[in-house]
Amino acid sequence: MSDVAAIHQLVEKHKLLRQEIAKVIVGQDAVIEQILLAIFSGGHVLLIGVPGLAKTLMVNTLAQALGLDFKRIQFTPDLMPSDILGSEILDNNRAFKFVKGPIFGNIILADEINRTPPKTQAALLEAMQEKSVTVAGNHYKLSLPYFVLATQNPIEQEGTYPLPEAQLDRFMFAVELTYPTFEEEVNVVKNTTSDVNVTVNKLLTSDEIISFQQLIRRIPVADNVVEYAVRLVSKTRPNTPGAPDQVNQYIDWGAGPRASQNLILAAKTHAAIHGKFSPDIENIQAVAISVLRHRIIKNYKAEAEGITKEEIITNLF
Repeated sequence: MSDVAAIHQLVEKHKLLRQEIAKVIVGQDAVIEQILLAIFSGGHVLLIGVPGLAKTLMVNTLAQALGLDFKRIQFTPDLMPSDILGSEILDNNRAFKFVKGPIFGNIILADEINRTPPKTQAALLEAMQEKSVTVAGNHYKLSLPYFVLATQNPIEQEGTYPLPEAQLDRFMFAVELTYPTFEEEVNVVKNTTSDVNVTVNKLLTSDEIISFQQLIRRIPVADNVVEYAVRLVSKTRPNTPGAPDQVNQYIDWGAGPRASQNLILAAKTHAAIHGKFSPDIENIQAVAISVLRHRIIKNYKAEAEGITKEEIITNLF
């Protein structure tokens, strides 16, 4: 199949996936689109929102529609790294045997990831970046495709631990979930308080997802678009030559090179699912807020004056 035909097929599959997920999830269209963008790009997603916004249901429904092995890890203050990765036990023959933890799956839901201390959060780092796990000196490859979709409660809530910057940088997108509209909430209540059972059909295989990810990598990008993405990221770094006054005034730390890589990958996927064969600057801008939101750190002045990260990023376009 040619790449042109493959992009047309991706557009069709994306449309069917949206329809299938909509059978269960009411609204949240922008959130679902960004999760699908990350999946076809091969990235991970951090979902930020108060409890009760169907984050877990959304990820479960997505795993069913994608036909992937789904594992859920509930992060708690007493969770240990071995509870996630697995551990070695003595079997009946008095030999050590490795028992795999829940990190061995295709879609991992790291539920309430900021409820556990940094030591346990860090257990995900190697899996997210290298798609592998090291336990007791032994190296284990994870099955592909591999995605971590983490949910996080707003950081101001009691009993939460902020994610380290190295951990945040591993997520392609940080997506904020908002409360549903009045009409959406009416539909949610109707759907969830009746005896109707909805079946989610499997629309893709693991091999198809991997082939779409490889297709995204092959999409060409014009030099001016790459330069725009890199320039946009470099503008977020305070006290550097390209940084505008607003960044110098309100930002403590800017985004690193991984942000530029993720901007281009996400823009390629955004272009492809809309039937375009190469991304342009509009595609970069469409994904920029979700890629940069969690990679820049505001200072006290920005907090005091109520300046949002989204405002700062939009002003850089």
